[in-house]
Amino acid sequence: MTRDRRVPGHALRNGGAVLCALLLYYSAPLNGVFELDDWPGHVLGVVGFVAGVAGLIWLVWRRIEHYLNAPPSAGGRVDGVLLLLCIVCVVFSLFYYRLQQQQPDQFAGLVTRTDALYYTMSTLGTIGYGDVHAVGQVARIATMVQIAFDLVVIGTLATIVTSSVTRRLAAIHPEPPAAGEVSGGAPDTTR
Repeated sequence: MTRDRRVPGHALRNGGAVLCALLLYYSAPLNGVFELDDWPGHVLGVVGFVAGVAGLIWLVWRRIEHYLNAPPSAGGRVDGVLLLLCIVCVVFSLFYYRLQQQQPDQFAGLVTRTDALYYTMSTLGTIGYGDVHAVGQVARIATMVQIAFDLVVIGTLATIVTSSVTRRLAAIHPEPPAAGEVSGGAPDTTR
């Protein structure tokens, strides 16, 4: 008897998304035309960051609405959240790295892109080793925004998994009819 060793499509999609996100992250040119030391640069940087976060919130909201209106399989929902999580990690990591490049007093221990990705993932995982941490006010505000966003994503993942497990358990072990209820249209012979 041979086992089917094919990789499911969702695993390939998730792996591809991670690979593409890492390629984008490590190859994105970050030398902008404007200097963030000038006030227009500050305004553009903040507007860009807020627009990115707002866009991600909108995408999450649309995804949740879609699932509430036409719930797909739990695997499809998890895939969507994992893809979103991949994008969020790249966006926050790039922001942290660029912020540290332009304002070196915002973080302690953040020097490379890998440091920024590490900090983002440590924050996502609520680990916080302390070797890389926010020092400046802008970095702390951005980190708080990421924490709030991460809580929503983690809560969504927990809800998806919990509802899927509950549905599967209910299908395996259906509840017996309550006392006095008749099941399946059989005549009530208890009276």
